[in-house]
Amino acid sequence: MSKRLQAVIIGAGFAGIGMAIALKRAGVNDFVILERASEAGGTWRDNTYPGCACDIPSMLYSYSFAPNPEWTRTYPRQDEIWRYVRACMARFGIEPHVRYNTEVTALRYDDGERSWSVETRGGDRYEGRIAVAGLGGLSNPSIPAIDGLGTFAGPVFHSAQWRHDVDLRDRRIAVVGTGASAIQFVPEIAPVVRQLTLFQRTPPWIIPRHDRTVSRIARFLRRMPLVSRLVRAAIYCSLEARALGFVTDPRLLAIGERAALAHLRAQVADPALRAKLTPSYRMGCKRALISSDYYPALCRDNVRLITTPIRAVRPHGVLTEDGVEHAADVLILGTGFRAQSFVSPVEVYGREGISLERTWSERPRAYLGIVTAGFPNLFFLVGPNTGLGHNSMIVMIEAQIAFVMSALRLLRERGVDAVDVSPAAEAAFLDEIEARSAGTVWTTGCSSWYLDEHGRNTAIWPGFTVEYRKRTRRIDPADFVLYG
Repeated sequence: MSKRLQAVIIGAGFAGIGMAIALKRAGVNDFVILERASEAGGTWRDNTYPGCACDIPSMLYSYSFAPNPEWTRTYPRQDEIWRYVRACMARFGIEPHVRYNTEVTALRYDDGERSWSVETRGGDRYEGRIAVAGLGGLSNPSIPAIDGLGTFAGPVFHSAQWRHDVDLRDRRIAVVGTGASAIQFVPEIAPVVRQLTLFQRTPPWIIPRHDRTVSRIARFLRRMPLVSRLVRAAIYCSLEARALGFVTDPRLLAIGERAALAHLRAQVADPALRAKLTPSYRMGCKRALISSDYYPALCRDNVRLITTPIRAVRPHGVLTEDGVEHAADVLILGTGFRAQSFVSPVEVYGREGISLERTWSERPRAYLGIVTAGFPNLFFLVGPNTGLGHNSMIVMIEAQIAFVMSALRLLRERGVDAVDVSPAAEAAFLDEIEARSAGTVWTTGCSSWYLDEHGRNTAIWPGFTVEYRKRTRRIDPADFVLYG
């Protein structure tokens, strides 16, 4: 492609589509979205396992500029979210800008042209004034390095790559992992399988899921813009208040812990099983989950919870460290995602050919989680230290999009070609993250995907989203170097 586009966006999930809509609304039409799959939707296209749903209330899990009063449940399910994403694409005319089945392999910054060359596996190249990486923080499934995994004789699949062609009825199922996906699909499949053996490493904190059908009257009222905004604001404020315990004083989370333990006691009568399901770490240190049917599923006669570590996978079962082999016909991995990858496996080269992989070899680093020194006009959506443990990621995505749009306005107003965060501003931000993370719940001693191998917080924003939105509303030229 010879024409230099205003923007090349990578990924057609919530982040990439939101970025595209922002450009369209600002009158910018010369951009493309490169999507490796054959359809848009990101997480909500890929995760189709039974029971898949969001753990953020539906009225807040949508773009603020495109509210959806027609949500049918308090917590939206996968198919409804996916429909919403595609409806937004149609409403704002995004579809013509998407190039499907186009996997990006590398981004290279041209110092002379001050633009990004984007390479794809099919051999096509796209040139953009700016590049926006909206690959999503949880887009690459994490496959555990278990000895003998490849020798299993039956079907093996990750929850994010659900095999709907595999009939689970009356079969022995082994499930590895007890995270956010497993607590949703386990209750769905447990009633139909012959035996379900669930392998747990660490029990999650679980609070009740107060999900219900949204009445016709409620949907009618939500069609009124003022009512819609008030409902959304109320949900946002209630979730934002949870950051008080996560960020300011983890001891405040004791209230939530008591509620979660009461929920456990009410649903699990067996003291031995209840002991296995009782967390020993502070709530919020790992992702807290919501469910009202997970514990009852584990109390079924055909379900076993195994807490002995896995030693290996054998052709017809899973071997644990106590020497017991647990027979299985199907193996399902509910082992989450490679949350520290951010842009992997895409190779990125900035000014003077500097490698992002090398720049991030010690740790992923980005000012406000959006820009990295040495990589002008490259913006990350859902980058390092922008994840949340208490509120909707759509709020963070919209804040990051506002920052990118502010950067484009700065380029236009100053008549320059490129903007690059200064190393000093980036270093100061990292120091701030280190200092602020020290007193948060995420560094109270548990092991989670929020932390890197050195125990440093590289994933979570250690503060309130209110502050983050304020800091990203407008780019501060003092923290940047302008080129051209």
